[in-house]
Order: sequence, then structure tokens, then C-alpha cells
Amino acid sequence: AFESNCPMVKCSHDGPVIRFPFRVPGRQPPNCGRPGFDLVCKENTTMIDFPTYGPLVVKSISYDFRKLTLLDPKNCVHEVFLNLNPSGTPFQYYYLLKNFTYLNCSTRLSPSLNQVSCLSDSRNHVYTVESSFPMPFSCTQLKAISIPFSYTPYLADNSFGLGFTWRLPGCEGCESRGGSCVFPSKEGLKTGCPSIAKDKGFSTVHLFSSGTGSMILSILVFILVMTTMISIKVYFRQKLKVDEAGENENLL
Repeated sequence: AFESNCPMVKCSHDGPVIRFPFRVPGRQPPNCGRPGFDLVCKENTTMIDFPTYGPLVVKSISYDFRKLTLLDPKNCVHEVFLNLNPSGTPFQYYYLLKNFTYLNCSTRLSPSLNQVSCLSDSRNHVYTVESSFPMPFSCTQLKAISIPFSYTPYLADNSFGLGFTWRLPGCEGCESRGGSCVFPSKEGLKTGCPSIAKDKGFSTVHLFSSGTGSMILSILVFILVMTTMISIKVYFRQKLKVDEAGENENLL
């Protein structure tokens, strides 16, 4: 069985459960995870390494919502925003993105703007501003980038975390159906969602693909619409008969 060959592991008692598509090399076989989803246990801390930035702490993993929440060991979320490029990874930001510009200024700007403290010092004052913000004379542009948030003191302590999501074809809605996204076989990289159904003491495994799920959903929606239309038609037909009967009684 897949579960026996691919045991769920943790880096610590309070750490997130690690299972498909994630895996810890050396503790779980290669077929237990997808490429790019490798995690590392370092001093009882769950870590993931991004080539464009480096290691980040894995705070939590929600398999239902496909959400990976990360923390920066340096406590500087905006350094991650500036340097991490998720396009070369299986991940993308979980939240909607907005265009911002990072400015490096030789003098402080308006007190209404919060400088990014972890990127600033006495000579360099770094800010995140909207793309339409006019460039001050004392500033140069560091980078224009799409990120989930501009700088706020609330994000300064790294408590909010970095939210990422992932997509695996064939596994959409798998967890909500009570299944677990896995490799159905040890050969190939095609993922699937086995759903175990009990029938007269026997277990049968059905493999749902995204195409099959979409077709079933379309059929169910069509049936629902048709049933609603028929019910409305019958209702008005019966109402018309009642109204006509009432008019005939009045004439008599």
C-alpha cells in the first residue's frame, strides 16, 4: 500500500506533518514526493530551500487548502520578496499580488510612509510604495515587483508568514473528497486521487482525474438546472389552473 511505503513524518513533535507531495529525502522514498517539494529537518525545524533565496522555515502545511506558510529565519519578509523568484519552483504566492516599487532613499520620506526597518540603516532608507507613487529626488528604484503586501509594522516581526500555494494536475479537490493525492504507481510522475469505497466488505479504488471530475460536475450542474426549470414550469402551470378555476366559479 502507498501509505506503508510512504510514512508521514515530522521534524519535531509540534512540526507540520510531511506527506505527499512533500517529502524528506533519506526518511521517505523518492516516489513519496514530487520534484521541488523536498523538505529538510534541521535541528528539529522543518525547512525548505529556494535556489534564489535560501532556506525558509516551514511554519505550517494545509493540504486541504494547498497552503504552505513560511517564515524567514532572518525575520525580514521583504528581503524574501525582493530576492525570491517562485517562477522556477512549483509554488506561487497564495494571496493576490499587487505591483509595488522598492525605493532606496538617502533621506527619510514622509512619516506617513513606513520604511522597511530590516533593509534600512542610517544612510539607506528603504520603502515600498505603489507603482504610481512619484519618484522623490533623494531616492533610487531598487526593484518593481508584484508582491502580496507593502511594508507594514505588522509584517515587520515576521509573525504573519509567507503564504504559498501549489497545483498538481489530477489532485484538484482531492482532500475535500476524503482522498490523498499520491503517485498511483511507482512509475512516472502522474498524480492521482484514490478514493476508497466500501461495498459488501470489499474495498475498491477509484482514481479521479481532473477531467473526469470536471465532466461529472458539469453533468450535475446541468441536471440541477433542468430540474429547477421543470419545477418552475410545473408550479406556474398548476397556478394557472387554480386561477382559471377561481374565475369560472366567480362567473357562476
